[in-house]
Amino acid sequence: MDETSRKSEGKEIEDELTEITLRQIELSDVDDFMEWATDEKVSQFCTWDTYTSKDQALDFINNIAIPHPWLRVICIKNRAIGSISVTPNSGRFDSCRAELGYVLAYKYWGKGIVTKAVKIVVSNIFSEWKNLERVEALVDVDNKGSQKVLEKAGFLKEGVLRKFKTIKGRSRDEVIFSFLSTDAL
Repeated sequence: MDETSRKSEGKEIEDELTEITLRQIELSDVDDFMEWATDEKVSQFCTWDTYTSKDQALDFINNIAIPHPWLRVICIKNRAIGSISVTPNSGRFDSCRAELGYVLAYKYWGKGIVTKAVKIVVSNIFSEWKNLERVEALVDVDNKGSQKVLEKAGFLKEGVLRKFKTIKGRSRDEVIFSFLSTDAL
């Protein structure tokens, strides 16, 4: 690739990054959802199994994603390329914190898209949820890309939770990250 082509490609990616938006998921997003939900590279570190049918996806969107307290699709030009969610804890002693989760179609990995989406979320969620003081994220110890996303978005790595979660039949170590309402972006 020559220098002019490389600059042009870099400009296209930069343009895409400025067009990232978050919006509520809709049933009409099912085909875009299938792009990442059926990809084993994407689902390997997720708690859910790789989707195998459009009916499964429609059921998830309709019964879990749409009623979720805070789940948005990550969009470029209003096309859903991934999702990001904040799930509040509801216990008496932990209602001040929530868990961040995200997923992105493989072809968009490594372009800074999720980092930008995470920054959008943390810049808004604390004012939307007045009692929220902490957003935390749990990342598989082997998921280095996701760990970089959180570090670039200003999250603090707190440590490793050993044998914390069973994912796809295997007990896994998880790295815990946090972002507090008092942290600067």
